[in-house]
Amino acid sequence: MDLKGKVAYITGGTKGIGYGVAKSLLQQGMKVAISGRSIDGVDKAIKSLGSEENVLGISSDVTKLTDEVNAIQMILEKWEQLDFVLANAGVGHFAPIDEMEESEWHNMINVNLNGVFHTLKASVEALKKSEGYYMTLASLAGTNFFAQGAGYNATKFGVVGFTQAAMLDLRKYNIKVTTIMPGSVATHFNGNEPSEKDSWKIQAEDIGKLVVDLLQMNPRTLPSKIEVRPTRPDLK
Repeated sequence: MDLKGKVAYITGGTKGIGYGVAKSLLQQGMKVAISGRSIDGVDKAIKSLGSEENVLGISSDVTKLTDEVNAIQMILEKWEQLDFVLANAGVGHFAPIDEMEESEWHNMINVNLNGVFHTLKASVEALKKSEGYYMTLASLAGTNFFAQGAGYNATKFGVVGFTQAAMLDLRKYNIKVTTIMPGSVATHFNGNEPSEKDSWKIQAEDIGKLVVDLLQMNPRTLPSKIEVRPTRPDLK
């Protein structure tokens, strides 16, 4: 894919991995729409990206299909096409299963799992027209379970399965589908404030570079599931 002038949509794009990917795509000459639940957060991210002509900020809650349908409509009204979608929005609550609150469980299901479905459902017809690319941001937690992670594991296992099945459904339309499964990433996830202590982790721009590499791969080749982890663990 020649990326210059292509159009991307990134959910959860106001910070962390989504923001890092947005920056990488803009550097390639793409037009990028980012969404988040907070319009203040969206506005702040847009100003920080500093490219108003090629950036569109959208307030959207991925747990609501109508929000995602409206987001795609805004993108098509502005740029008349959609070539790439990254379903990146996600949340995590971690507790032993006997202590996990019902509200936490449903929040993860709604954002992490229902959200990726809503984003694809809203964008799939536009991607058929462009023969585009749909990616989900899963996690190594989508194949590796751990204590106090039952809810998060359930959603990320689900994202991996959903994405791989969607890949089989959509390849006949020449739509490429990939799930990216990172390990530890230096982001704001779960209340973290990235700092020097996170220097050993994958950085958001590293995922951005990975996305660019996937988009630029020869169309005949599809890496459908990508595991990525820090080269070395935190040695402390």
